[in-house]
Amino acid sequence: MKLATRINSFLPVFNNDLNQVFEKFENLGLTHVDLNYPEHVHDIPASEMKSLLEKHHLGANGVALRFRNEFINGEIGNNDQAIAQEALTLCKEAADYCREIGGEVVTIWLGFDGFDYSFQIDYEKVWNQIRDAFITMADYAPDLKFSIEYKPFQPRAYAFIDSLGLAMVMMSEIDRENLGITLDYCHMLMKHENPAYGASILGSRQKLFGVHLNDGYGLNDDGLMIGTSTPIKTLEFLYYVKLHNYDHAIYFDTFPIIEDAVLECERNIKMIKKLNDKIDKIGLDKIKEVIDSNDAIKATDLVLAFFD
Repeated sequence: MKLATRINSFLPVFNNDLNQVFEKFENLGLTHVDLNYPEHVHDIPASEMKSLLEKHHLGANGVALRFRNEFINGEIGNNDQAIAQEALTLCKEAADYCREIGGEVVTIWLGFDGFDYSFQIDYEKVWNQIRDAFITMADYAPDLKFSIEYKPFQPRAYAFIDSLGLAMVMMSEIDRENLGITLDYCHMLMKHENPAYGASILGSRQKLFGVHLNDGYGLNDDGLMIGTSTPIKTLEFLYYVKLHNYDHAIYFDTFPIIEDAVLECERNIKMIKKLNDKIDKIGLDKIKEVIDSNDAIKATDLVLAFFD
């Protein structure tokens, strides 16, 4: 199992020093790293970053775009074409960096492509602009995977790509083999989606390019430790991730603000291993048999068996 966690939770604890952070990742038993681009790579050439990862026996899962400052009114969908082009250029640069450090996936969360008021944007124009930008990215780096991470809202009142359904429509129109979707568990709860449903649909189509695991109560991006709020939903989600042979890193996108970041990460690792062991103990075939029965009583018996 490939595991990664949120670098920003560790940086304040380890003097904002990536070397110290990666050393702790290695000690914890994490296997991979997702770097925010350009946030985590300022003044660090790709060759130096690759050496740093190798020093601590960590693989590069990929890079995740982080847009700041001038992008607060939109990234690749910005009405100002100069800013939209700057965002697209940043995505291309991130792809180049990802390749050079040995990563596989460029994750793109468009936090500011959205709207706050009625009559504020031309929906079709923005849709086409975002679609065409993703096509340009995918064709620019066909050797890498580009992954859409959707979220229903925050920081905008409405995100432009806000759900599994819209992300899949966008993916269909882009129509590139190297374009898929990242499922963030908390984002799905915020949209009142069942995370396992998304993992099943995308996994069966080999379009699940990223998994951000966390937990929450559905109203906000809570970023709680995994399995602490919705353990049964988490089990079902992990069943489909496992069933469809997801082979990228599972990224703990949790926010230990009060909690100690190291201790919190340790609990995430223990929890995911415990849940994975429960699935293995019962077996994929037995779980599939219960699902095929379409019987709520048998499903409840399966839930009870997970507690044995």
